[in-house]
Amino acid sequence: MPNAVTMYQYHAWANQTLLNRISELPSEVYTQEVKSIFPTVAKGMAHIYAVDCTWLEILSGVPMPEALVIGRPLEDEAEQLSIRELSERFKLLSERYEAFFRKETDLERTVLLDNPYVTVRETSLAEMVLQVVNHGTYHRGNVSAMLRQMGHASTMTEYALFWYMDGSQTAGQTPPAAKAQ
Repeated sequence: MPNAVTMYQYHAWANQTLLNRISELPSEVYTQEVKSIFPTVAKGMAHIYAVDCTWLEILSGVPMPEALVIGRPLEDEAEQLSIRELSERFKLLSERYEAFFRKETDLERTVLLDNPYVTVRETSLAEMVLQVVNHGTYHRGNVSAMLRQMGHASTMTEYALFWYMDGSQTAGQTPPAAKAQ
């Protein structure tokens, strides 16, 4: 069974893979308005980025209410970035997560998570990492549906494809046969 670190590595790969695909499309696709869960692809990808940043703050010991305040402006800021700039931000964020994983050796350690939307809950760090991955998977699916709605194929970002990536391919690079139809 994969551990939380492996799942995060999959998440980072999938984000870069989708950003790479978006960068192949006409530039206006990124900011084209559609009727969907997000008004634009840029907003969807910025949301994933901001939430990933917020969870890293929480994982690092910042109380959730405070981390939410830190994370909120990041979404608007990230939405204004070009695909290339946002891709670079995701890469830097991935490096920050990897540094966290090197420092925090016990991801099964539990902390009290004071979620202002529900209540306080004892939660392991690994569960929080899996929340990051699950949240990203959900919204990458939204973005893929938005691309399809605009008449463009997305790309495969399934965990099963990640199994076959062996380091000889760059993070975010998808084999041509894996392009979504």
